[in-house]
Amino acid sequence: MRKSEVALDHKDLALSVAREAGELIKNYVGGQFQVEEKSSVFDLVTEVDRESELLIRKRINEYNPAHKIIGEEGVDQEDISILLESDDYIWVIDPIDGTTNFVHGLPGYSVSIALVHKKEVILGVVYDPSLDEMFSAEKGKGAFLNGESIHISNIHLLEHSVLSTGFPSDIEGARANVIKGIDEIAPVCSNLRSFGSAALHLAYVATGRLEGFWEYNLNAWDIAAGYLLVKEAGGKVSDLSGSPYHLTTRNILATNGQVHEQLLGRL
Repeated sequence: MRKSEVALDHKDLALSVAREAGELIKNYVGGQFQVEEKSSVFDLVTEVDRESELLIRKRINEYNPAHKIIGEEGVDQEDISILLESDDYIWVIDPIDGTTNFVHGLPGYSVSIALVHKKEVILGVVYDPSLDEMFSAEKGKGAFLNGESIHISNIHLLEHSVLSTGFPSDIEGARANVIKGIDEIAPVCSNLRSFGSAALHLAYVATGRLEGFWEYNLNAWDIAAGYLLVKEAGGKVSDLSGSPYHLTTRNILATNGQVHEQLLGRL
């Protein structure tokens, strides 16, 4: 099988399973489900997160049982080491990015699926079940929303920029840093938003709805798919010191590229 055919199969799988997981999630909206705390009262997980991840894992295993899978609800340190050291195909999945929104009956949650090969993200899919918006990107092939090509915005001044951030569960550390960043950015940008899903924030930068997004203490499953969306849409992604994105990046800045240095200087 040629490489192009393999890549197409991977993309079809990711699109299909993201939509299937999204339908599963939507079936619970407005209904009863179990909610638990993970690291703190601000860090939630539901039985729906776990069901969504099990579904995605099952479909990937049916497709190719040799492929490794790293998911938010089943991750351990050994998985992270594999992600950083292995040249194999590794799927990196977040079954519900934006669980707090989902629990509160708010839109702004998503299914995020990325494929890593030789330590590089080669495929990213982010699906918003509430709006039926499917964002996708393949390395070197561009970024798309529901099959239509998308691109970053061409705004080049912070005063014209709509930016976004999130509020991490680590109150004393990451969230405190976000609040400091807001104090720096809010007076000089057009406006700020927080939709509650890092994957959607990245997708919105890719499609030009936002000029930039920053957040602290994220994980590979929060970022990987959205990173490729931004990159393939013509944007720029780095850590908050300006170093290029890597699978270990946790403090992230993603922009249309034109306001990147301006934001780095303030963050």
